[in-house]
Amino acid sequence: MVTQFDPANEYTAQDAVLVLEDGQVYVGEPFGATGSTCAEIVFNTAMTGYQETLTDPSYDRQIVVQTFPHIGDTGVNDDDLESSRIWVAGYVVRDPSMVVSNWRAAGSLDDDLMASHIVGISHIDTRKLVRHLRSAGVMRAGIFSGAALVGSNGEPREISDMLEEVQRTPQMKGMSLYDEVSTPEAYVVEPAGDFEGKEPSFTVAAVDLGIKAMTPHRMAERGCRVVVLPSTVTFDEIQELNPDGVFFSNGPGDPEQAGQMVSLLRQVLDAGYPFFGICFGNQLLGRALGFGTYKLKFGHRGINQPVKDVTTGKVEVTAHNHGFAVDAPIGETVDAPFENGRYGKVFVSHVDLNDNVVEGLQCVDIPAFSVQYHPEAAAGPHDAAYLFDRFVSMMDNSRDSKASKEENANA
Repeated sequence: MVTQFDPANEYTAQDAVLVLEDGQVYVGEPFGATGSTCAEIVFNTAMTGYQETLTDPSYDRQIVVQTFPHIGDTGVNDDDLESSRIWVAGYVVRDPSMVVSNWRAAGSLDDDLMASHIVGISHIDTRKLVRHLRSAGVMRAGIFSGAALVGSNGEPREISDMLEEVQRTPQMKGMSLYDEVSTPEAYVVEPAGDFEGKEPSFTVAAVDLGIKAMTPHRMAERGCRVVVLPSTVTFDEIQELNPDGVFFSNGPGDPEQAGQMVSLLRQVLDAGYPFFGICFGNQLLGRALGFGTYKLKFGHRGINQPVKDVTTGKVEVTAHNHGFAVDAPIGETVDAPFENGRYGKVFVSHVDLNDNVVEGLQCVDIPAFSVQYHPEAAAGPHDAAYLFDRFVSMMDNSRDSKASKEENANA
């Protein structure tokens, strides 16, 4: 039974309470760990892939609401992780599964959340909550349960007290988070699949701003050796790898607060390295080219977003997780604004068909492109996997061009 909060009703220490920064309150049951957590609250429309969602570093400092009502049926396993830990700040579901049924399951979602100290709430009207967030926009929120519902006097806390705690929470806009989710040290992903055990066809320097495990794997499946680098990497360290291409990953936070990474990317572009960016990497390419970025009202999060590739006319069903977007003109090829067209011409290559948001950039005069969504999509769909082939083709063409120039120079 779903219980919706009524100010006339009381809650007990056995309940869990969700408080939004605009004063809306929901009372439900604890799910996962008990305690308190305050962060930006967002919603994900995927019907599957909750484990990939929970372990996506781009959800750092966000409370995630699942719109699909039944969550946890297949439990958790060691194969579907996108990183080494759960990153969400809190979790909201309507009807958590009481039974785990999957041959790969190593445990239940509830137990995994408790082990990771992730505070959650269940048995609330998530449909009403999501409709409110779509109307009012994503905002800060807090989940309170267990000891966090009891004040210092031993009595239940007042809603006003919890609301004040929520409103003291930093907003996502203006927050820099990529350093706290990046790998502390570089590591290498060797060629996989049909290329396993073979010499790599290409070397990719992948800057980890919150990278998901499937991303370097998709490149490795295409014969690439991927050197995953921390966000503190310098351009000289990238050059030392002599890479065939450079990749910037997805990640959390406000792209306006990533000036250091924008500067690094401009060095990459100036050096002529083929570049591919995903999600946060797309926003950074936009800023490096001189475009602005802005915060979406409620963002795109899920695995059912329709996007049109304007270079082919193909419509793809794609996976998304972003709350910011690039502000660039759609339907025309323009000079990149930075330093009066220093990087030549660029156009918007992909567009979200739900709201016309920019979902990709393609440079015309330099080897660089990016997409706002997730072509690696471990939980599916896989419509956009061809973008990794585009990156490989770009590196191949760049290598041929360099070889031709060297041959002409030595002639």
